Amino acid sequence: MTAVEFDEAREYDGDQFSAVEAFRSDRMKVVCGYFEPGQFIPVHAPSSDVVISVRSGTGVVRDGETDRRVEPGDVVVVESDTDRGIKADEDDRLEALLVTAPPPTDAEHEPVRAGLRRGEFDPRGGAE
Repeated sequence: MTAVEFDEAREYDGDQFSAVEAFRSDRMKVVCGYFEPGQFIPVHAPSSDVVISVRSGTGVVRDGETDRRVEPGDVVVVESDTDRGIKADEDDRLEALLVTAPPPTDAEHEPVRAGLRRGEFDPRGGAE
């Protein structure tokens, strides 16, 4: 059994969101995500489903063409091959548990790396 204490795993990074991996197998990846105000996971569309369970703070989850407001207690599921991203509000930290199945490949995360390098929530040029 793998057990992670969310509060003890907490790590913030002043430059970009922090993803603390709690579990990984060939079938699933679980991370604790910690976002300073305004930080984000850029929009990308990997071939995996994701469950986002918001623990604290507020922000937006992109699901295809829709930006959905989220707050503590919200659970959002985005299906595979659908544009997705997460962004903390400008005035609040955001903490969420993210479960992806199967884990995205390194190549599928290139839009994430590109967006972080350029400071763009949607590196494909979509609305923010």
